Amino acid sequence: MEPSQDVKRKLESGDGPSVEAPAKRSGASSAGKLVDRTRVRVLKAGPGPTSPTDGPVVYWMSRDQRSADNWALLHAASSAAAAGVPCCVVFNLLPSFNNVTAARPFGFMLRGLQATAATLKEKHNVPFFMLRGDSGSTVPAFCARLRASLLVTDFSPLRSGRTWRDDVARAVSCAFHEVDAHNVVPVWEASPKLEYAARTIRPKIHAKLGAYLVEYPAMPSVPAWRSDLTPPETVDWPRLIAEAAADASVPEVAWCVPGEAAAHAALADFLTTRRLKLYEKRNDPNVPEALSGLSPYLHFGQLAPQRAALEAKKHSREHSKAVESFVEELVVRRELSDNFCFYNPNYDTLAGASDWARQSLDAHRGDKREFVYSRQQLEEGRTADRLWNAAQSELVHCGKMHGFMRMYWAKKILEWTADPETALADAIYLNDKYSLDGRDPNGYVGCMWSIAGIHDMGWAERPVFGKIRYMNFAGCKRKFDVERYIQRISNEALRIKNAAKAK
Repeated sequence: MEPSQDVKRKLESGDGPSVEAPAKRSGASSAGKLVDRTRVRVLKAGPGPTSPTDGPVVYWMSRDQRSADNWALLHAASSAAAAGVPCCVVFNLLPSFNNVTAARPFGFMLRGLQATAATLKEKHNVPFFMLRGDSGSTVPAFCARLRASLLVTDFSPLRSGRTWRDDVARAVSCAFHEVDAHNVVPVWEASPKLEYAARTIRPKIHAKLGAYLVEYPAMPSVPAWRSDLTPPETVDWPRLIAEAAADASVPEVAWCVPGEAAAHAALADFLTTRRLKLYEKRNDPNVPEALSGLSPYLHFGQLAPQRAALEAKKHSREHSKAVESFVEELVVRRELSDNFCFYNPNYDTLAGASDWARQSLDAHRGDKREFVYSRQQLEEGRTADRLWNAAQSELVHCGKMHGFMRMYWAKKILEWTADPETALADAIYLNDKYSLDGRDPNGYVGCMWSIAGIHDMGWAERPVFGKIRYMNFAGCKRKFDVERYIQRISNEALRIKNAAKAK
């Protein structure tokens, strides 16, 4: 069941000029209507702009922080162009960077936004505004000041984003639309319910890929910002970035350059023959180049997953297996995570697990643990397992962890904590604090899969784990060179520490 106020919302039929009613299910249409209406949900009804005398269209950018390949921006711009009114983009920052993860994610995000704001102004004649505070107050006040005729925002399945949108919908006076610009198949179109596993959602997504996996239309021209409207203030990007980085206990990383241009360059590099040939080795932690490295760009919306899929498909003839596997991870598995977080309000607690998993974990609460570590011991990588310590070091110093190691890492936390609730809370805390792509549906689902068995099945019962899938050191040794991985991460962590000291 869909939580929050969304359970009361229905997809609109397309009444009003700003809800796109496509001529075809291909994403392309006539009369300036560029966005398939099934991507759009009406959070607050209203006529939208109908004439050049109406107020502007405001795109409240949140999850999808890019100027290119953005269905939400296209919906806002095409609505504005059709009525002859201006369009602007607004981003809302929290009141303060008041957590220890500020430097790493917010530094990356702000640098990317700076580039996006410049592109919007220079290429599309669309001004960028930066707000700061509680979005439930700042966004409606901004729209009221501009006498906006339509507010558009992008979609996120997470609790915070849903709360922000609900608060704004209650307070804003104009029409308010939500667009799924993140998923190839909009989450509400892929499935009307919580899916059990990849095997249940895969055929549903593949059945609709032909309708949704299409090339993006060109950004329409919009009228210039009118003199009677509030002019955009110059954003002091250096000050914001410096403020975000003030607590450097979790510093920015150097391996991933932020911004749309860097994201597209990273995608192009991954899709070279050299890299695609390595993709079959993606489960070996000693072949990091086999991975795409795109997750931070996807998380911050600096790269559209749809663009990545479209570009990958161009290489299907020469690298069919690699492309098929990449699209499976990029589309099916990633959109399964959005499905889980969208339809399950308990996506980050054991209450969100299946009955069999909860019952099995409950039955083994009293099992003796060989080791029980505190959160601080885990965070500092002070366990008896050198392989686990290396994985934690990769997370802390590099802001990432190889996908295979992430599974092992989370499952050992289950084995080494007093109860499964503590294990899940510790895994999510560490991932969200240190991973550059933390606080993401994929991260929550990864922890829930490892510890609570979601999207999995019951396995042979054993102590502590119950029927949750088990992983151990011996199994890792059979799959890859463990000592080589430990040494590689040790060298990389030392290099990063020395570089930081040299600054």
